[in-house]
Amino acid sequence: MTSVVNTRMDFDQALERFEPVLGLETHVELGTASKMFCSCATEFGGEPNTQVCPVCLGLPGSLPVVNAVAVESTIRMGLALHCDIASWCRFARKNYFYPDMPKDYQVSQYDEPLCTNGYLDVTVPTDDGPREFRVEIERVHMEEDTGKLTHSGGDTGRIHGADYSLVDYNRAGIPLIEIVTKPITGAGALAPVVARAYVAEVRDLMRALGVSDVRMDQGSLRCDVNVSLAPAGEPWGTRSETKNVNSLRSVERAVRFEIERQGAVLSEGGRIIQETRHFHEDTGETTPGRSKEQAEDYRYFPEPDLVPVAPSSEWIEELRTTLPEVPSVRRSRLQVEWGVSDLEMQTLVNAEALDLVEETIVAGVDQAAARKWWTGEFTRIANEQGVALADLGITSAHIARVESLIADGSLTDKLARQVFEGVVAGEGDPDSVIAGRGLAVVGDDSTLMAAIESALAEQPDVAEKIRSGKVQAAGAIVGAVMKTTKGQADAAKVRTLLLAHLGVEG
Repeated sequence: MTSVVNTRMDFDQALERFEPVLGLETHVELGTASKMFCSCATEFGGEPNTQVCPVCLGLPGSLPVVNAVAVESTIRMGLALHCDIASWCRFARKNYFYPDMPKDYQVSQYDEPLCTNGYLDVTVPTDDGPREFRVEIERVHMEEDTGKLTHSGGDTGRIHGADYSLVDYNRAGIPLIEIVTKPITGAGALAPVVARAYVAEVRDLMRALGVSDVRMDQGSLRCDVNVSLAPAGEPWGTRSETKNVNSLRSVERAVRFEIERQGAVLSEGGRIIQETRHFHEDTGETTPGRSKEQAEDYRYFPEPDLVPVAPSSEWIEELRTTLPEVPSVRRSRLQVEWGVSDLEMQTLVNAEALDLVEETIVAGVDQAAARKWWTGEFTRIANEQGVALADLGITSAHIARVESLIADGSLTDKLARQVFEGVVAGEGDPDSVIAGRGLAVVGDDSTLMAAIESALAEQPDVAEKIRSGKVQAAGAIVGAVMKTTKGQADAAKVRTLLLAHLGVEG
């Protein structure tokens, strides 16, 4: 019996019967100015097939040259992942016939990778508090990325059922680093969140190193998720490989779905097919891709046009001195400095707001205010617009300016939110938005008193209630003044002026 798509077992029941084993292959596109073996540009979003040359197109007579910055970046990545750095390694040709590489082979590293035997510690929340997992790294190797295929005419965007396919070779040849874990065991029910936490930690580490923008939405960070199940104490089961998962949430969902799917198949007496699978963002499910039950022969052999890479021990130690503060250590330090709880720090991390908050604090904004804006109002706007926080167009300087205006009474919190909405809408910096929308606080006492007297004239009974001791009735007059001033009055000041006018102590 083979697997049936969408047949699922309850997650908890699956884990009562089976133990999951994970394997994660994370692909990181390096942020170099040129490709791995040629001088072509690497900018994202160029017109198709405009960033190519004879080398990355594999034309006869063209010769590749290794990108030195890519080698340096890979060594720094390996050191940050506690890997052993090879004193000698070389590239190989991975031969296959598929149109995403115009030369029908990919230059990669096979049996002699640059970095091996590392680890990365990740922390996940549990009911009993934070728990740390050590994910061991098998290898970190260099290769070139492939071109991008667009399948048109079908319903799914996949090659099956498409009328035709288009290929863009702009991405072909971009430096690509693959980080391969050793099997991850012992996670049990935490397997989905461990997988997510690991990829998130890799992303944060690469960003801290400055080697990649790690934009999962643009494909500069993507993950192949391997999952297998087996009864406790028995040999590992057959794995599935869900390809090119491109968000942290999807990594978690892919692991969870595969546990449920494989649990159902095995419980019904079926067998798991070793295959690649596609993840579907809309449903959270995976579907079959390509069978891998027959071993593929890529006919690896050493790349004859490239010399071996042999970094000296002195260079490796020099690069070790350039490593930044590890993200986990930085988070712990900032948590102490800011005096925030584990939950508050996790909220910042989950919102991808940590860097933004730190930049805002450096700009002179109180840390509580910085956290409030980024995890509150700005997160709401970003979610509504379906964009990342960093892409809203709001800077730390904008926040510092608005906070200074709040402090001197020129803006209220409510008006400040309107200012930021204008900034996001492209109406200019905060001062331009304030001028354009007329958002300055109405603070002139005479103007406010005129509005108060007008409101009292319309609601004469309210004045008597306030004088008789029912001070809470002042809310009706304050509300009327706020309406008259279009929300631009300071409500607390209006209330103070009102009570003073009526001779009542607040």
